[in-house]
Amino acid sequence: MQLETVTREPKGNPRPTPVLFIHGAFHGAWCWTENFLPYFAEQGYTSHALSLRGHGDSEGRERLRRTRVADYVADLAQVIGELPQTPILVGHSMGGLIIQKYLEKHPAPAGVLLASVPVRGVLKAAVRIARRHPVAFLRANLTLSLYPIIGTPRLAGEAFFSLDMPTERRDSYFGRMQDESYFAFLDMLALNLPSPKKVDVPLLVLGAENDFFFSPGEVEATARAYKTQAECFPNMAHDMMLEAGWQLVADRILRWLGDQGL
Repeated sequence: MQLETVTREPKGNPRPTPVLFIHGAFHGAWCWTENFLPYFAEQGYTSHALSLRGHGDSEGRERLRRTRVADYVADLAQVIGELPQTPILVGHSMGGLIIQKYLEKHPAPAGVLLASVPVRGVLKAAVRIARRHPVAFLRANLTLSLYPIIGTPRLAGEAFFSLDMPTERRDSYFGRMQDESYFAFLDMLALNLPSPKKVDVPLLVLGAENDFFFSPGEVEATARAYKTQAECFPNMAHDMMLEAGWQLVADRILRWLGDQGL
């Protein structure tokens, strides 16, 4: 599988352990390139971001609808296998679920879950969407395409960003968003949920107070499942790597990595 990866190298000697960023639904590697990739490189980390199959410039767009979470986990395993050293894993939303599933069978130095799909899946999020936007939700299910849920700048803004994000920035991000696998949605709903008892890797669990998809309570439940504590950032929406306070999130991750000796 030909998968798009984007890399930023530190200017000096790199730290021994690289970082790999995994995007969420509707996104691609592009969501990390504006802020997190260059910032982590500035802090000495060789930083990579991948576009899962069917996303960005990766292969598989024609088969996206029937792609499963297990396929995305295989993409992550492929990219990790191509790196000289197993990286720290940072996943956003669906990317957080992919990390959880990967760690059930593979080791890693550490993992970071940003506004991640909860261990109990996306049922509560699906109910919220159905109540708030019943027509878009019905269209998504009738067409087996999730795009109607975020299919206008207004809907995407509500789903991913704070209300005070400038319209031009919101529209620019929306222009790069795309459809997501309906079958992966079914996996996240119930068919392929995480098994925290199988994971023995240090995890940092971060959430956003104003997340449209996953409430602070769901973030905290995920942290408890992994025997750690969640931290939720106030005045921040779902796309924590693109929100105005992204650097606060990045710095929290960096401090935690330092505590882990990474």
